[in-house]
Amino acid sequence: MFEGKKIAVLMPAYNASSTLEKTFAEITDGIVDYVILVDDASHDNTVEISRTLGIRTFEHHENMGYGGNQKSCYREALKLDADIFILLHPDYQYTPKLIPAMASMLMADVYDVVIASRILTGTAREGGMPLYKYVSNRILTLIENLLTRAKFSEYHSGYRAFTRSFLETVPWQKNSSDFLFDNQILIQALYFNFRIGEISCPTRYDADSSSINFSRSVRYGLGVLITGLQFRLQRMGLMNFSIFSRD
Repeated sequence: MFEGKKIAVLMPAYNASSTLEKTFAEITDGIVDYVILVDDASHDNTVEISRTLGIRTFEHHENMGYGGNQKSCYREALKLDADIFILLHPDYQYTPKLIPAMASMLMADVYDVVIASRILTGTAREGGMPLYKYVSNRILTLIENLLTRAKFSEYHSGYRAFTRSFLETVPWQKNSSDFLFDNQILIQALYFNFRIGEISCPTRYDADSSSINFSRSVRYGLGVLITGLQFRLQRMGLMNFSIFSRD
């Protein structure tokens, strides 16, 4: 418990056996009340390591995709009495040491969502981010800011924090089960007028860091542009899309 609020860390895992233990070791003792891992039909011993570490572990017996994994994380987490939910990849790409800072931003009732931005530090390339990912990140973020009229440094970090009220309100169940889920849930946050804050996060691209290949990155980028256009068209009253409907 942290300042009277309970914190749950959610880890969507796929073949994370080589990095899970060191990721878990950096989660601050005494701050986090629950740690949940959902394994998306890994081919390694991620599940065994997770259970050995005492993590609440759930398994997909067939691969549901990155977005499908997140959906399972949120479903299981909302069954608990946590107030703050931190999405943390178990591949050690993002440092767990930011959890107290991210949680504090939500507990102060200043924000409903926090994004750990790799761009704010100005060292993304030094941290190993591939050039094509960096360039596409900057271009997509610029276009999305124009479409949403926001001013975020990036929309594509997988390290986020949410309040319970946010997850209980936004229709994230309607989102993609692929990587586009990450982008859609932030655009939903903007559409439903939730408060989004950013915190700088060091970039770490190691051999064990998970990453999508170039072709899937292109597909993700196209999906991002479509989601931004959907946001703008619905805000203008020209069309309606299910991801912006809470029915």
